[in-house]
Amino acid sequence: MASDRRAIGIGLMGLGVVGSGVARILQQKADVYERQIGRPLAIRHVLVRDPSKPRDFGIDPALVTTNARDLLADPEVELIIEVMGAEEPAYGYLRDALQAGKFVVTANKEVMAKHGAELLATAREHNVDLLYEASVGGGIPIIAPLKRDLLANDIVGVTAIINGTTNFILSSMSKGGGSFGEALAAAQALGFAEPDPTNDVEGIDAAYKLCILATLAFHMDVHPEDVFREGITKLGERDFVYARELGYAIKLLAMGRKEGDQVQLRVHPALIPADQLLASVDGALNAVEIEGDLMSRVLFQGPGAGSLPTTSSVVADALDAAVSISNKVYWPHSSRREAGLRVMPMDDVRSRYYLRIGVADKPGVLARIAGVLSDRGISIASVIQKEVDGQATAEIVIMTHEAREADLQRALQEIRGVVGVSGVDQVLRVKS
Repeated sequence: MASDRRAIGIGLMGLGVVGSGVARILQQKADVYERQIGRPLAIRHVLVRDPSKPRDFGIDPALVTTNARDLLADPEVELIIEVMGAEEPAYGYLRDALQAGKFVVTANKEVMAKHGAELLATAREHNVDLLYEASVGGGIPIIAPLKRDLLANDIVGVTAIINGTTNFILSSMSKGGGSFGEALAAAQALGFAEPDPTNDVEGIDAAYKLCILATLAFHMDVHPEDVFREGITKLGERDFVYARELGYAIKLLAMGRKEGDQVQLRVHPALIPADQLLASVDGALNAVEIEGDLMSRVLFQGPGAGSLPTTSSVVADALDAAVSISNKVYWPHSSRREAGLRVMPMDDVRSRYYLRIGVADKPGVLARIAGVLSDRGISIASVIQKEVDGQATAEIVIMTHEAREADLQRALQEIRGVVGVSGVDQVLRVKS
């Protein structure tokens, strides 16, 4: 029987930097992709908010529309590629596309973090697929391995640097690149940070991505409100100096860890021992470390910021979907859920801690601080005391042994009231 050479129609939602890149690659490599798939790919419609806006890539104006129904109601559109960003209206469009029996590719981490389980169930119900490799890690292939290659493992840990903007800022600060504000300004000037960097520097973007990774790794539905989150805005230049003296790097980590029937889910800056691989992930790179029972630890690393890595992942997903459409065969991935798993309260998480405390440079203050920690069952691993600008004040940097989060927080409340303590200036957790 002759193969069906009819073009696979694509509806592209969004024509920004990534959307323009996707359109350009699909056009430039059209012959290559047709040979790979067995059918040509054809963009039928492109949804934009403002048709008059200048674009990086010229596209036939006849394809451009501001009406999503042009894509969703067209029977010749078999594949929707969504690179609009934000939760709405993208979530509604993706839901409608799946209900209409169209395959969907998205780079939308917020939609997948908040509605992924529902959308994947809708896809299975209508015998189509929802692919979202580009939603985490830019150009790092991590979603597909978790769905397929690592499925034989019982995954017990996910530790990731998954925001290129914050990693660039922290890498800059660690190398003497100035204060947080100065490093952020440099990241914005180079295009690594948005004019409004809130989602990045407050850890919101990383939390969305952790939801996606943890859902796949631990076979449970994880939502943004399940993730404990702290950003990087309170880090000071001194913290990087002291961390280096102590043999650590500082990174914004997204961590999920299964302990019995509970799963830790947290995003916050952390000290990482300098000899660990994650400590050397610099600049805008991302890395995801997966720990399983059969393969110990594996590390996926690659570019996490910029349009090209994301474009690469989106196009790869589109080709995967096109193969399923062309062959008229789709094999749904496992959707199993582990019964009885629950999110561990942050109060019950155990960690080592780095404390930077401002004190009067007088005898007895350290002893009083140590007494408070001891009363809460927290033992001290090491102490550094530094003069501050030749004044009658000092900074004490304490590294603790492992302690329970709730106990540490109660101790800090008491330490703030100790005579001679001017403030608890920094609290960071330490990756083991």
